[in-house]
Amino acid sequence: MRAPAGMKATATTAQIEVEALRVGMFVHLDVGWMSHPFPLSSFKLASIEQITTIRSLGVKKVRWSPEQSDFDAPVRPVQASATAPTQAQAAARAALRERRAALAAQRAALAVCERQFAEASREFRQLNELVGAQPALARDKAQALSNTMVDKMVGADELCIRLLTEAAGDKASTHAVNVTLISLLLARSFGLDAAELRDLGVGALLHDVGKLALPERLRHRQDTFGASETRCYEEHVALGVSQAQRMGLSAGATLVIAQHHEHGDGSGFPLKIGSDRMTPASAVVALVDRYDNLCNPKAGAKPLTPHEAVSLLFAQGKNRFDPAILGGFIKMMGVYPPGSVVQLTDDRYAMVVGVNSSRPLKPRVQVHDPRQPNDDAPIVDLEHAGGLGIRRSIKPQALSREALDALAPRQRIAYYFEPAPLPQAA
Repeated sequence: MRAPAGMKATATTAQIEVEALRVGMFVHLDVGWMSHPFPLSSFKLASIEQITTIRSLGVKKVRWSPEQSDFDAPVRPVQASATAPTQAQAAARAALRERRAALAAQRAALAVCERQFAEASREFRQLNELVGAQPALARDKAQALSNTMVDKMVGADELCIRLLTEAAGDKASTHAVNVTLISLLLARSFGLDAAELRDLGVGALLHDVGKLALPERLRHRQDTFGASETRCYEEHVALGVSQAQRMGLSAGATLVIAQHHEHGDGSGFPLKIGSDRMTPASAVVALVDRYDNLCNPKAGAKPLTPHEAVSLLFAQGKNRFDPAILGGFIKMMGVYPPGSVVQLTDDRYAMVVGVNSSRPLKPRVQVHDPRQPNDDAPIVDLEHAGGLGIRRSIKPQALSREALDALAPRQRIAYYFEPAPLPQAA
């Protein structure tokens, strides 16, 4: 195929005048994402209308990839009518307005999630402070917080798990709220009723309540612990059960506290019971507790990315955790849970920021576009992105400085939920 006039060849792409574009060409628009109405900046031209829209952008040339293009006939310019550019410009302006409105809506929805997470964290801190002196009031607050979360979940058909910013909540309460939220979502997918979910929520919020009776240095297991220190640390489970009885917690919530360190293969503690003797709620919390500790370890330990944590659970946890619950967790969170840094099939880098818990294979991602200000980084729903997908997970340290600054991978992973957005056309 002979290159049309106006092209300047390079190794993999070529420059072409916009007047020489034709359907079937794979083009690259080297302008900011907010400066054109297309879902992606690199795509195959599928219609005359797309060509007319590109002409209306005011650029003289664009890049295209002959190897990715799909046509055999000679390239001929496509003539547009005298009124087409004006119509295309109006359509482009309308599309840009819609895109800006969508970006504003995404930011507003994230702000709501972060405000609700902060409120839950504040309530948890308050009830935690009341456990020793006013156990009944602490119980009432835990039940109220659990009821609020469950009521929000029960009323929605599909829920989206959102990644929050680094500033959401505080480190001390993030673990308890994270474990509670994800455990409730997972248990909901297994059909637990509202009463069972409320008990699970209380038990998850208070699963580590026994640690309040331990010295600070023994509240988190360390590789340097000796046998006596390990025994002391493991006593937090029995201490938690005693505290649950003082608080007057339900049997279901108390069993979550009693069994959250047990394993399906009997290798856990303190009773070394297997999955046949664990309640479903306890098995759920035990798995989610492990996941969050992998992503948000205590001081001195190396955090795993959410993708790495899921991979490790799958590789090492097939016997440790109930297979059905482990499978349900991976199905709900996806292979690339929110917070995972990935490379897309078009080679761009992105961070997963949202997963529809019912359809997790095509998450929402924040894409690094070097032509776009970091604050306007596009969020793309891969379910409606015309075949665009995830190629692989990468470690944040493998990103360029520019991509690292733009995507800002989280050092602390925090999640909240919201009703899943309605499907949108690509």
